[in-house]
Parts: sequence; C-alpha cells; structure tokens
Amino acid sequence: MKKGLLVLVLFSVLLLSSCNGWFFEPSGYNPPTPIRPPTQTPSIITATPASAATMTPALVTPTMAVDTPAVVITDTLFAPPADTITPEPTSMNPFPSLLVEILGCNTGIDVTHGMGEVTNAFVVLRNTGGVELTNLKTTLNALDEGREHPDKTVEVTSLAVGYKVTLKLTVDSTYQAETPIQIEVTGDAGLFQRVGADACKDIGILAPKPEALNTPVPNSP
Repeated sequence: MKKGLLVLVLFSVLLLSSCNGWFFEPSGYNPPTPIRPPTQTPSIITATPASAATMTPALVTPTMAVDTPAVVITDTLFAPPADTITPEPTSMNPFPSLLVEILGCNTGIDVTHGMGEVTNAFVVLRNTGGVELTNLKTTLNALDEGREHPDKTVEVTSLAVGYKVTLKLTVDSTYQAETPIQIEVTGDAGLFQRVGADACKDIGILAPKPEALNTPVPNSP
C-alpha cells in the first residue's frame, strides 16, 4: 500500500517538471565559466658546471723600451764601389839609398894585435832605398892612423829594404891625440858616401853590446 503511494508521488513530480523540458529547473543566474590562464611550464634552471675549456688570464710582462737602431737599406745595384785599400809600398824610392850615422867613438889598448892605443868607431847603416843592398864594405880611416887594423873594414853581405845594421870599426891611432875620422861605404851599386868627424865624440857607456853588432834588424820608428 505504501509502495504504491510512493510511486504515485514520483509520477506527479515528473509530470510537473516536464512542462519546460528540464528534469532539473535551471536557476535564474548562470555565472560565466572562469577562463583559466594557460599554465606555463616552469623553467628548469640547472646549474651547469664550467666547461673544461676555461680562459687563461694573459700574463702581462713588463718590457723595457729599447731604442732600435735604424736599418739602412743600401741599394747595392747603384751603390758606389767600396774603397779598395792598397798597401803602401815599402819605399817611395825605387833606387838604392843608404844612410850612414856615426854613433860615437872610444879608445882602448889592443894587446892582441900588438898595438897600443886604438880608436873604435860605432856606425849604423840604414837601407832607405827601394832595393836590397849587397856586399856593403864599410871602412874607417884616421888622419893619424898607424898600422892597418884587421877590423878597419867590415863587410855586410846583404841589407834588406827597411833594415839597419850596427858596426864597430877600429884603427890604430896616436896615443892621447885627437883623431879625425872618415867613414866610407861601397857596395855592388858603387860608392855610397863618405861621412867624417873632426873630433869623434866619446860614446861612453852607450856603446852597443857585442851581440848587437853586424846583424841586420828592422829600422826602428
């Protein structure tokens, strides 16, 4: 009995609602559906380690300013020829020439040759010419000369250009008397000159040493 009554009530409700076609009557206010903004995907920031290729700081080395000499470029094609150094000739005189110098004299007693006082003269011969001098004979003469001394004449076989030789000549002279002397030089080229001294100066301790005699040596400046 109760079940039938319930069915009747439900049927009446359905009948009344079917007048406008809706099973559930819509309300008088229909709010607009909110438009949601598009959801942005959050950015994912991942800490990336520095790459292996790292920048190396440049090392700045202080440098000193040095003046660089200017480079001169020479045009070798049109450059004037370099000066050629020509060796100077040994002598400007192409002929034989001899300079005779009397250094001085001294006296002594020559017992070896059985003579009393003798006079020794020291002479320098210099080849000032342009040719070699050969077979030079140098002779010492004295006004008061006695017997001929073995060392009155000294011969030099060769005297090269620019060389000199020192000789010691001896004559038998008068005891304790002034002895004027004369030097005469001859050779293969003929007579060179005669040099004399009225009073030959005493050479004293400046006499050349025996080992320095009769040996040609280069002329000193």
